[in-house]
Parts: sequence; C-alpha cells; structure tokens
Amino acid sequence: MTVQQAKQKNNQQQGKKAKKPKTAITPTRAENFPEWYQSVISSADMAENSATRGCMVIKPYGYAIWEHFQQELNSRIKKHGVKNAYFPLLIPLRFFEKEAEHVDGFAKECAVVTHHRLEPDSENGGLKPAGELTEPMIIRPTSETIIGESFSNWINSYRDLPLKINQWANVMRWEMRPRMFLRTSEFMWQEGHNAFATATEADEDSRKMLAMYEEFAKNVMAIPMIAGEKTADERFPGAVATYTIEAILQDGKALQSATSHNLGQNFSTSANISFQSQDGEEKLAWTTSWGMTSRMIGAMIMMHADDDGLIVPPKVAPHQVYIIPVIHDDADRSDILNYCENLSKRLQDQDIRVELDASEKRTPDKMWGCIKQGVPLRVEIGKREMEAGNITHTRRDIGRDSKTTETVDAFCGKVTGILDDMQQSMYDVAYARTMSMIHDVKTLDEAHAFFADKNNVGQVRFDASLLQDEAFADLMKEFSVTPRCLIFANEGKVLVGRSY
Repeated sequence: MTVQQAKQKNNQQQGKKAKKPKTAITPTRAENFPEWYQSVISSADMAENSATRGCMVIKPYGYAIWEHFQQELNSRIKKHGVKNAYFPLLIPLRFFEKEAEHVDGFAKECAVVTHHRLEPDSENGGLKPAGELTEPMIIRPTSETIIGESFSNWINSYRDLPLKINQWANVMRWEMRPRMFLRTSEFMWQEGHNAFATATEADEDSRKMLAMYEEFAKNVMAIPMIAGEKTADERFPGAVATYTIEAILQDGKALQSATSHNLGQNFSTSANISFQSQDGEEKLAWTTSWGMTSRMIGAMIMMHADDDGLIVPPKVAPHQVYIIPVIHDDADRSDILNYCENLSKRLQDQDIRVELDASEKRTPDKMWGCIKQGVPLRVEIGKREMEAGNITHTRRDIGRDSKTTETVDAFCGKVTGILDDMQQSMYDVAYARTMSMIHDVKTLDEAHAFFADKNNVGQVRFDASLLQDEAFADLMKEFSVTPRCLIFANEGKVLVGRSY
C-alpha cells in the first residue's frame, strides 16, 4: 500500500461514524425513554402486562424488591406509633356520597360492583351477571370513607386520641393509559389514617409522615426528593393541605412519589368522627391520611437504571451478591461449586442476601442476566480463583472499572462496606443529576423559552406569585406542565414541569 493509499484509507475511516457501543437494552434512554423503561422491566424479569386490562403481573424478582421495600417502610411506620389493620376492599356507594368533593375527585376512576353472582346465559351461552346488589359497591380507590366509618365507632373520648392506623392493601383506579409500576388500574400501597384532638397535631403529623417518606426515599431507595406542598388545584380531593415528595427522573419529568394529607375536619364531619373533650364538649376529630405506592419501584428504575438494565439499591435488592461459578472443565465442577457454597454461607452469616447460580446456563448468560437485574455485586469464581483462595467481584453501578480480584477473607471483611458505599454513591449520583435538572427562571417568558426548546430537560423553579399570572394557564396548556409543589426548602418558590 502506497502512502497516498494509506492516507485515503485513514480519511475514509475517520469519515465514518463512530461505531455505536453495544448495550443490553434497546432502545437506549436517549433513543426512546418510554420504550427503554419497558425493556428494562422485561429484561430484568420484574413484571409483565396482564390479561386483565390495565393491570400487571408482578413476577418473583419484582415482588422481592417490593417485599424489601415493604419491610423497610413498615418498620419506619411502626416507629411513629402506627398500628397495622385491614379494611374492606368493597365500599358502599353511600359512603362516598357523604363526601361530595372526595367522590367528585375520584368519580371517573371508580370501578363499580353491581351484581353478586353469575348464572348461565341460555340465550347467548356462557355466563351472565345475576343477583343485582341492593346498593352498588366501589372497589376502593382509597379508604378515607370506609376507615372513617370505623373511626366513628372507635373514637368516643379524648382518651382515644390520637388514633394512628395503617393498612397494606391494593386499590383500583381505572387507568386510561397504563404503564407498569407507574400507572396501572390496580396497584399496591400502604395508606395511613390518623385522627387527632387538635388542628395543630394533625398538621404537624401530616408533615412528619412526609418527612418519613423523604428519609425512606433517600436512605433506602437512594432517590433524592423535592418536598413541598401541592397548590390548591393539585390537592387531594377533600383535603385542607396536601404535602408531597417529587422525584425528577432521568428524562427530566417529575413523579409524585408519596403524599401526606391534612384532611382538617372534612371527613370527620361526613363520617361523624367525634369525641368528648376534657372539658366535656362534643368535638370533631382532625384527621390525616398518607400513602406511598408500588410506583416507587418505577421511580427507582427511571432514577438509577442504565442502558444495560436495572441497578437496584442494595437495601432493597433481592440478591445483594450474585455468585457465578465459572466452569470450563466438568472435572472441576464439584470443587468449584463447593468453594462457591462455602462463600455463600459465610456471606449469609453476615446477613448478606446471596444467590448462587449453579444452573446449566452459559456463563455469559448468567453474567448478563445478573447485570440486567441490577444485582449490586457480581462475584465470579473459576479454577484460577479457587486455587489461589480468591474471588473476583464487580459493582453493578460502576461496572468493569471496579472489577477486583482478592482473597475470600478480604472480600468478606469489606463486603458490607462495599454495599454501603454503593448505596450512598447511587444517591450522590442521583442527587447531582436531580439538582442539575432544576432551572431557575425569573419570568414566565423565560419559563416559556425553556420549555419551547426541546433540547432542555428538567423542571423550572420560579417565584410562586407567578402562578397567579393569567399567562401561567397558557403555559400549562401549551407545554402540558403543572406546578409540582411549593418547595419547602425554597420558601416562596414553586417547581413546575412535565410529569408522569
């Protein structure tokens, strides 16, 4: 090849587009964020769409994340003096009719049961509803009304207050545009309902429960939140005040992640939740309600996952360590598996959640499956590691740059620290990105310019007085943005942007 030919070839190579790196998830976040999200869920084997319209099947791996989520949150709830109970799934229609504003807020989302049995359909074949109910029943969209009925029976004196009750349950809200974990017709949650003797106690408690959610999101889910109060138009139906935590996800959209409501005496009035005070007067109780749902798993995915799949914070990971035996010769199988089992037992003795994959799958398939499921620490053990008394481990959030080979003793001595460091690092990365997506503007014109530029990602923050400007309604309509919250940390400021 002549020098001229070499130059021509070099120029041709430089003129070509850089080869796109291979990723486990297609499309990537940059190419199509909504499809990427669905692909992450599918690749991690977390959930799938159900034959029941608008609902999903949560598969074992996804449900295991929910179980750890539930355990962590439940322990926090109980520390606030709250006791768990359970209330009916079906709520008589008349309970909703007592609270006009509440039922108006949920009317379009309600699923209604009108019959109590099926019978053969001789005319068309199959079955048909029969036995019409004397009163329609609502499948609970939320439980203020039915729990209020119980509270009215349980509370008689100031000595019965405060009353703090929580239930772990499922609810149904008819969803027109379902998306797994984010918006499904049926979803799981906890809903707390508290009653107090004074307005001050009720408001303090509703703020306290929101602070609990914010701490949980930070220290368990590694998700930074923007805490604040909803505007009047965004309040929970029937509430005096609604407090919220909002996550800003990788695509810049906000996700309402938990709410706590000061209900004043609205529900006490309709449900007759009254008590005799210390001075002998009959008074209405002040109530609150607060809840966090399985959509937090969706928030976790869109906050932490990358183009290779899920990344799960160690505190809710089904498997914190995943051990992969690397076997090239069947003669070594028994020894390598025994070596892996011994490591697994040592880690379990340290209360580490471990999965040893001794299946017949190919080693690359095991590795990529582990990556897609976002397991915090992947451990590989082959003949070389076994003979040297070593293991090789890789952190999911860092990848190959963290790959380390060291002795079993050294690894067991530091594994808890590695997981703790990963938990904190995931939060730090998410916090930095969240802060970079909040853009301060001084006028609605500046806000308009921000949302008009499709290259801009995130939310805007401006003086809450601008919400009263007539032009704000035009901004919301043109760009499908809403006020997410009046920010606690930035008094007088409001967060505005697109949301899920």
